[in-house]
Amino acid sequence: MVEKSQWVKITEENPDHSAWYIKRFADMAAAGKDLGGEARLIDAMLSRGSRILDAGCGPGRVASMLSVLGHEVVGVDVDPVLIDEAKKDESGPQWFVEDLAELDLPAHGVDEGFDAILCAGNVMTFLAPSTRREVLRRMGLHLRDGGRAVIGFGAGRGYEFDEFFADAEVSGLTTELKLGTWDLRALTPTSDFVVAVFGRS
Repeated sequence: MVEKSQWVKITEENPDHSAWYIKRFADMAAAGKDLGGEARLIDAMLSRGSRILDAGCGPGRVASMLSVLGHEVVGVDVDPVLIDEAKKDESGPQWFVEDLAELDLPAHGVDEGFDAILCAGNVMTFLAPSTRREVLRRMGLHLRDGGRAVIGFGAGRGYEFDEFFADAEVSGLTTELKLGTWDLRALTPTSDFVVAVFGRS
């Protein structure tokens, strides 16, 4: 049994939080906000028809976009309310409820590795700190040879960027690229966001 994530604790204290989160992004989409930056980056990195894991997929926003673009996508999230929302899209992705600290897709019959793993939406900052390295390690185990993990989150959320890169290195991931945005701007000492591309050591 792993330590509960911050997200689980939030939803236990406020059972309406997941519904609020779903509505927030639905409202942004209805307002015409650009919500496709992560999907565009991942799509540009891969050949058509690649296998992608959206780790911490929430209600399926990015996973669904990538599926429409012709990729084979699996989405995993710890929150069953968010996965139920994701399942309303029957266009292609497979969806699983699982804590990323216990990620074991072969146990669900998903034996093939992934060309890319995406972890967006500040997922890393919602993990229990004691599980961060295990989550990164398990991501690496789910990559195919030559596959890459792309992880992004904001500053000021209790997980310093230097600590994150150190955790990744000891968890079996090799840093290939450090960015400050999803649209490929460089990471600088004043960046308030990080997007990191890792290979498997």
